[in-house]
Amino acid sequence: MSLLKLSHISAFYGPSQALFDVHLDVAEGQVVALMGRNGMGKSTTVKVICRMLKNRGGAVVFDGQDMARQPSHKAAQAGIGLVPEGRRCFAQLTVYENLIAAARPGEWDFAKVSELFPRLAERRDQLASSLSGGEQQMLAIGRALMTNPRLLILDEATEGLAPVVRQEIWAAIARLKAETGLAIIVIDKSIKELATVADKAVILEKGKSVWSGDFTALTPEITDQYLGV
Repeated sequence: MSLLKLSHISAFYGPSQALFDVHLDVAEGQVVALMGRNGMGKSTTVKVICRMLKNRGGAVVFDGQDMARQPSHKAAQAGIGLVPEGRRCFAQLTVYENLIAAARPGEWDFAKVSELFPRLAERRDQLASSLSGGEQQMLAIGRALMTNPRLLILDEATEGLAPVVRQEIWAAIARLKAETGLAIIVIDKSIKELATVADKAVILEKGKSVWSGDFTALTPEITDQYLGV
């Protein structure tokens, strides 16, 4: 059964159309890679899902609920957790304050996030601005998890990080897949790493869904056509 379903989505920034016909289906517990070259509509699609940008056409249904008229905070309350591109931690709050800022009751609390990312427990009382980029990314993921979402969206979660930290993030995603019932949407450029966690891929080109299927069916010919330079 679908947890999230996007059908025939169109969206605009002012007079400029960014999405033309996006389809996306995410089942409970499924990891979906949302792929495409830069500027093809991936982050815009995320904004539509999180209701930070209203779709002008099509339907967004989450857990059976029509999200068309819902504001972004209602999307979060419904169970959509976002790790935004660029992390966007609250710089002048401590690690702990960042984590509890939007926390909601549930399985994920400070102790459980600290188990996933022990470095956050070590830096509990440090300001977010004093953390490394990788630590800030861990903090952003932990903050999203503490909203106790049913769907976690990771928008370029490993972008610009050192290789060793990237591997820590990928290991955490793999653990989330193996140990939780979370549905996850991952946006990332690394096909090799996505292949270790993704069940399914959806490829966007010029604001349209152009390919969807099991990740194992993503052939070199398809990646060259839609993802190559």
